[in-house]
Amino acid sequence: MKRCPKCGQTYTDQDINFCLNDGELLSFSQSAYRSPFDDRPSGNVDDSPPTMVLDQARITNPTGWNPPASPPAVWQQAQPQPVYPYAVQTSPNMVLGIVSLCLGLASITIGWCCYSGLLLAPAAMIAGFIALIQNRSDPQQYGGKGLAIGGIASGFAYFVFLVIFILIYGLALIGGSIS
Repeated sequence: MKRCPKCGQTYTDQDINFCLNDGELLSFSQSAYRSPFDDRPSGNVDDSPPTMVLDQARITNPTGWNPPASPPAVWQQAQPQPVYPYAVQTSPNMVLGIVSLCLGLASITIGWCCYSGLLLAPAAMIAGFIALIQNRSDPQQYGGKGLAIGGIASGFAYFVFLVIFILIYGLALIGGSIS
């Protein structure tokens, strides 16, 4: 059974939620409905746990503290370690050889796009020759002889493939116009 708290009208239909007279939200009447919270005492009840008093806070810097009787350890300067000089050998500079090989491989792989290999292959060959000259003049400082040779060879291979491509394309044009 539901009851309107404003006008006191009671309704037996369980599907109605609002009062038909004034539109107020219906509530269950106390006689028909028993809430699970009815066992609780009425009024404002504080269910929080009781406050526990802990021990007194620890005193970290007491005023009457006396330092220990033994003196602190005296700092001693570290003894110098003997230095044994040895030759530091740096690795040779291989930048031009690496650049030459990268440009040469780029001319073969992506050089066919818009004939960008016509720029990349000569750059690979020039960088490779400069790297070989530097390696020949000072092999301790400049390395990458194999990389430079690979860059020169791949740049040269691009031109060989380009000449073969042009010859095949030209022969196909000439052969196609004859028929």
